[in-house]
Amino acid sequence: MLKIRNVKIEDLPELVVIEHLCFSKEEAATREAIEKRIRFIPDSFFVAEENGVIVGLVNGPIIETAFITDDLFSDIKENPASGGHQSILGLAVSPHFQKRGVASKLLTHLEKEARVNKRETITLTCKENLIRFYESHGYLNIGVSSSQHGGAIWYNMSKKLQ
Repeated sequence: MLKIRNVKIEDLPELVVIEHLCFSKEEAATREAIEKRIRFIPDSFFVAEENGVIVGLVNGPIIETAFITDDLFSDIKENPASGGHQSILGLAVSPHFQKRGVASKLLTHLEKEARVNKRETITLTCKENLIRFYESHGYLNIGVSSSQHGGAIWYNMSKKLQ
């Protein structure tokens, strides 16, 4: 049975493993970055758990701008109570649990929370191979992002909530 809950600091070791299984060395959040997100934005950092084992994660701060900027990957502050844009810096599912709808459930949960807190949009960047996945969840492809993260080409994806 899949359970989605807010992150806890004790989750850090498992989250670091998942992050590094799912992203290249250049793209993966460091242990320090993940720890910072747990401390500052536990209200928009969720984990998916199956039988007590963490199998996926989604996180991102609330930002003032409509699109993600690269400084967010290292620089993070607490979320405002309401308004702003929910960003997604990381959505990752352990390879063993992929293709089972875990990522979709994490996205849906984040979106529900974002609506409750009156966020304007959810915004993220993804690589070309994931555009269709996000479009199937109602996101619009706004075009190539200015992000240089991990030396890849990223696309701005956005979903209006209001």
